[in-house]
Amino acid sequence: MNVRDPFNIRGLNRDPTANWRPKRNTTTHDTSNITTTLQNVIRTAAAETERLRDKASEVLEASTSLLPTTNTPTNTSEIRFSSEPGVGDQEKEDMSSFSIPKNVPSFSNPQRQYEDRLWAAATNKNSKPGNILSGVQDIISGGNRAALPMYKDKPYMYPPGRGGYGGGGGGFRPRRKRTLGLLLLVVAGLVWWSGVFSGEQEGAVVSGWGWWGQDTGRSRANWLKRRERVVEAMELSWDAYERYAWGMDEFHPESKTGKQMVPKGLGWIIIDSLDTLMLMNLTSRLSHAREWLAKDLTWEQDEYVNTFETTIRMLGGLLSAHYLSTTFPQLAPISDDDPGKPGEDLYLEKAKDLADRLMAAFDSPSGIPYASVNLKEFKGIISHADSGASSTAETTTLQLEFKYLAKLTGEKDFWDKAEKVIQLVDDNGAQDGLVPIFIFATTGKFHGENIRLGSRGDSYYEYLIKQYLQTNKKEPIYQEMWDEALQGVRKHLITYTEPSQFTIIGERPSGLSNELSPKMDHLVCFMPGTIALAATGGLTEKEARGLPTWTDKNEADMQLARELMHTCWGMYKYMATGLAAEITYFNLPKEPLPASAPHQAPAEFDPDPEAEWRKDFDVKPQDSHNLQRPETVESLFYMWRITGEEKYRDWGWEMFKSFMNYTAVEDGGGFTSLSNANIIPPRTRDNMESFWLAETLKYFYLLFSPNDLLPLDKIVFNTEAHPFPRFDMGPLFSTGWKRKPRDAAGKIAE
Repeated sequence: MNVRDPFNIRGLNRDPTANWRPKRNTTTHDTSNITTTLQNVIRTAAAETERLRDKASEVLEASTSLLPTTNTPTNTSEIRFSSEPGVGDQEKEDMSSFSIPKNVPSFSNPQRQYEDRLWAAATNKNSKPGNILSGVQDIISGGNRAALPMYKDKPYMYPPGRGGYGGGGGGFRPRRKRTLGLLLLVVAGLVWWSGVFSGEQEGAVVSGWGWWGQDTGRSRANWLKRRERVVEAMELSWDAYERYAWGMDEFHPESKTGKQMVPKGLGWIIIDSLDTLMLMNLTSRLSHAREWLAKDLTWEQDEYVNTFETTIRMLGGLLSAHYLSTTFPQLAPISDDDPGKPGEDLYLEKAKDLADRLMAAFDSPSGIPYASVNLKEFKGIISHADSGASSTAETTTLQLEFKYLAKLTGEKDFWDKAEKVIQLVDDNGAQDGLVPIFIFATTGKFHGENIRLGSRGDSYYEYLIKQYLQTNKKEPIYQEMWDEALQGVRKHLITYTEPSQFTIIGERPSGLSNELSPKMDHLVCFMPGTIALAATGGLTEKEARGLPTWTDKNEADMQLARELMHTCWGMYKYMATGLAAEITYFNLPKEPLPASAPHQAPAEFDPDPEAEWRKDFDVKPQDSHNLQRPETVESLFYMWRITGEEKYRDWGWEMFKSFMNYTAVEDGGGFTSLSNANIIPPRTRDNMESFWLAETLKYFYLLFSPNDLLPLDKIVFNTEAHPFPRFDMGPLFSTGWKRKPRDAAGKIAE
């Protein structure tokens, strides 16, 4: 069946590429004569470089105010991003110490030549043939531009084995670089003297030679350059997986091996990465992934899979790929998914087939989903651990996916089964909106009293506010539950460390009436961004403050989000590698302070190893691993988009550099998680999680992108960073339940 976009979802979002792509040259001046003249000049200059040196000196002096400077690295053992044209002083300062660590992949490996900076700008697909500089690249590259790919898979400036970062094979060639630079200066001078840099013609030059017109310093161009580094990290990671473990569910980058979770594979890494490949416009890689999906993926396997993980990664990944490919077809365009083609609904068809099998998890006596499902037999199975209880977070983090699928297909059963779970959880009458982390699928009752926002508790709270936003704020029941839970967090879990008074979210492992534990999982760092998202609804803070609905509570929530974001960043600053531990403990007073207590944490993290703030943090040896988790960069992304405060981008860039310096694998292996992130060199774990590609790198990419790429007031991300559209429920769907009356403590009123 063709269920492509049945409810006109294309109209819900504005084009995310509206302002972040290079603008077309709209100049209508005839430049053909100038182009021919320039090409002749270039050919002559290439053969008579020595004779033109004196002339170039004069040109350089005359055009100093118009052109950015270029620096040639003197140490080819370092990655010198600052040598790129168009990068400002601040960028040079930020990147000058970005050194290749001992465990870096081989940047001269001919299989991963992504280092050419000029290629991306010179092959700008928006350049018109009549552009004044459109022939320059053909001359320099021998007229073979048509044979090169549209994206940065191959450089044309360096021969094989001589990538642009240095390393084996010679690295940069200063003399060649100076010669080419001289030629460009000669051309620039002649163009400048001809007057085409003035008025409208300046726009034409910038359009044809992308980096030439970029701003310097802390500017938009600066962040787009940084975003390109994220794309390269994605290329390295994906290509290593593609070479050594293609089609496998697990990838071990150091041993360069893969492993299946079930005999025929689930597409764990491939499907989880689809929308990241689309957003980064990596078309050839997406084509390979889609080919595997069409030819090799099957859900007809007599194997049990985790209901939650399979839903958020596989079902979520397929639905997001369907959304992006249908709503924004210009992102990594592939003809196979065009309207009318046999494979146009491939993502949705695979998603529905999987969802039909996962629905067996809901066939429990209570309606709370079982922890696992047999895909072939359409059969749920009770958990083998935790006394047979399911994880509360896992059972309540299926709703965005099944509700969106219901809207796409019109099959109401997807909606009803997923929605009922929230009602069953709420009918337990959790005190102050805080739910224990286990629930029985057999009875629908909670198991134990452990309250935490880390593992097994986290995404229950995340999906409350996101369900409210997903249906365009038409289901206030979920906002009410979120507000109640956040108030419970303030009342029972928020406290402050000593001596520096950082704000943390602790745990109550034995229930709300017992002792507060100063333990904070890295997973908890999803909260700053989620709190900010809930406070503004995805608008900027400035826009939200102008609405009549803005209250003192919203103001207080934004302050809490800022304080928690600061603490999560401190978890990175505390570690030797600059990469946070899986779990951090904090030093608390003997009697933990309430959320209302006065507090003021230091604004900056003193780098002195004996700095006072370090006394507040404690990482135990067994918790010092780093799994490439996304929660902190996820919150940085939300905080930047909502507050507009540049520091959140700066923190993200520093974090990204730490990942590059300490998790890179030798010989083109990509990147690995760490067993100990608190020593240098770190101890590695030889594993790349699928969420490194699906979430961590995606959120870095979005953090460094302009804000109109996937605007927060038009989409929601599932807990695996897969974007879905917001939509109106329409006549077929509605909130099919009401909350029972509560007493002052939030318990069910008899």
